[in-house]
Amino acid sequence: VQLQASGGGLVQPGGSLRLSCLASGFTRDYYAIGWFRQAPGKEREWVSCINRGDDKTYYTDSVKGRFAISRENDKNTVTVSLQMNALKPEDTAVYYCAAVLAGYRRPCAGYKYNFWGQGTQVTVSS
Repeated sequence: VQLQASGGGLVQPGGSLRLSCLASGFTRDYYAIGWFRQAPGKEREWVSCINRGDDKTYYTDSVKGRFAISRENDKNTVTVSLQMNALKPEDTAVYYCAAVLAGYRRPCAGYKYNFWGQGTQVTVSS
């Protein structure tokens, strides 16, 4: 399983960014994919994920209503995007995408993800 995250950058408070995670090397329909983040001096936290099978989405409370995760399947790859709107300074972190072999339509928020991509830095500052 290979995961490649991109799309980070510097944005002012209230701005938007769209992160992308290109996943390959696995049977795409068997995996849930999620986004995590780690701010300086803090533990990594789960941000959002999308189910295998029904594409149901889940979000941590601090990003509900501002972030949106989506999945787009291609022949041999899947791209999972995280649209981030109304960004706040506290959203500043390195963002990681991750994948896990998941049960069909089982909530993706409860898994321990075991495939990780490299991080992409998101900085929200004026």
